[in-house]
Amino acid sequence: MTFTVGHYLAERLTQIGLKHHFAVAGDYNLVLLDQLIEHGGTEQIYSCNELNCSFSAEGYARSNGAACAIVTFSVGAISAMNGIGGAYAENLPVILVSGAPNTNDHGSGHVLHHTIGLTDYSYQREMVRHVTVAAEIIVSPENAPAQIDHVIRTALREKKPAYLEIACNIAASPCVRPGPISALFSSQPVDDTSLSAALDASLAFLEKREKVVILVGNKLKSAEALEETVTLAERLGCAVTVMSAAKGLFSEAHPLYRGVYWGEVSSKGTEKIVEGADGVITLGPVWNDYASVGWRKLIRGENVIEVNPESVTVDNQQFASIPLKAFVSALAAKAPSKPSSAKDSYTPLTIAPAAPDAKLTNDELTRQINALVDSDTTLFAETGDSWFNATRMTLPEGARVESEMQWGHIGWSVPSVFGSAVAAPERKHVLMVGDGSFQLTAQEVAQMIRYEVPVIIFLINNFGYVIEIKIHDGPYNYIQNWNYAKLMDAFNGGTGAEDGSLRGGKALGLTATTGAELKAAIAEAQKHTRGPTLIECRLDRADCSKELVEWGKQVAKANSRKPQA
Repeated sequence: MTFTVGHYLAERLTQIGLKHHFAVAGDYNLVLLDQLIEHGGTEQIYSCNELNCSFSAEGYARSNGAACAIVTFSVGAISAMNGIGGAYAENLPVILVSGAPNTNDHGSGHVLHHTIGLTDYSYQREMVRHVTVAAEIIVSPENAPAQIDHVIRTALREKKPAYLEIACNIAASPCVRPGPISALFSSQPVDDTSLSAALDASLAFLEKREKVVILVGNKLKSAEALEETVTLAERLGCAVTVMSAAKGLFSEAHPLYRGVYWGEVSSKGTEKIVEGADGVITLGPVWNDYASVGWRKLIRGENVIEVNPESVTVDNQQFASIPLKAFVSALAAKAPSKPSSAKDSYTPLTIAPAAPDAKLTNDELTRQINALVDSDTTLFAETGDSWFNATRMTLPEGARVESEMQWGHIGWSVPSVFGSAVAAPERKHVLMVGDGSFQLTAQEVAQMIRYEVPVIIFLINNFGYVIEIKIHDGPYNYIQNWNYAKLMDAFNGGTGAEDGSLRGGKALGLTATTGAELKAAIAEAQKHTRGPTLIECRLDRADCSKELVEWGKQVAKANSRKPQA
């Protein structure tokens, strides 16, 4: 077999640990898709559209560490940039690959289809540069290896998306074979002088503090410092709290765990623990308006050691070129014992079971989903009240929570949970998603059916965008209701083709209006392993967590501030 540019890309994707890549076909990428299939190192998984394709890859990266999405030029890639923006915001290395016009059309004055009607075809790379850390256009097989390696190397090093554009007549061109993947990578450089100075300043800071607390942020995961954080916590012996977007990154079964910090909507007792400390170590925090409850609850300043992915700030000094993992490891080796905060307690939420025949409520829904979550569960919480329901849950050791609090794209979770389930079929995948969010990306349930992915979907039907209603109400927050459970019949489809590609699907669609009906639906879903189960949970529009109401008020205040003079 003659080795080609497409084979080179496929080999590198295989070498970095991908077993699948996601794709939407278009005439500019068809030859490339053929080359990837011919190589055979990764399985080609198809998406309903490019937006869903990019979010499916984002979900795959959450479970696998990296991912790849293949789309066509312009009409495909520009749609996919939404999900790539999400991957950038959430620190996920997704390789977006776009097919592109024939090299003979560059500089020819030709106006091509799937373009904006101009003869300069570089606009797509200029657009995608804002949401990637590397972007290359491949127009020659001789330069393709170096360009492919640069994009993959940079994405993995920075934990951010990167972009490759491959001309349609180059994908099958002969190309050298890639060498070992290890040759591409070197460890992130550490400035030893800076690390030593940061460590000395941090130790001096801690020695002067009595009540020290660790606050875990969601960048801790991409920094790959979860184990080091446990070591540091045990060395200090102090309370460990997590930000809302970091739910599940520190085991809730650990004796030092003290709940979720989120200002006024924190776990009961956690706000007092964090705000009452005279020394807080924040690890990989993201202080946006959502996390800070409308900028009101920022944990920064003279009583904080802020550890970011590449820097440490302490005593009004910033120390650069220090990877978070290296700093936490070094601090864990020398930190003093500071157990005072561990004497404080928080109160995990307990929800009493509702009467079986009572109308289903948000609390009862949360209670039953929490009971379903075990150590092998990955729980996806869609933008909205599902954030707060996940925050209120108590997680067993090994359970994971995935959310998208920085990008906050409603509908993100449906294709993302599909991608995650493809990457980690050994785990149980559960999704909580509102009706408004579901309507944006519902098509990707069809791919769960096609690939027999047993995701359990709790479709929370409260008849509108409740999170928006709580922040700022208006007629635009109300949507056309669907019969969501029966939608599974349409998605199952099937024509009975002999090759099985168009066979009828196995999705289940169920409805729950009471606690007893929800319990029965969950039992049925747990037995169903050949496709998704969607449980439509019908709630009153006004029924949501009190945390959402309080948080929504504060975010609305921040959004409605008067212009500066």
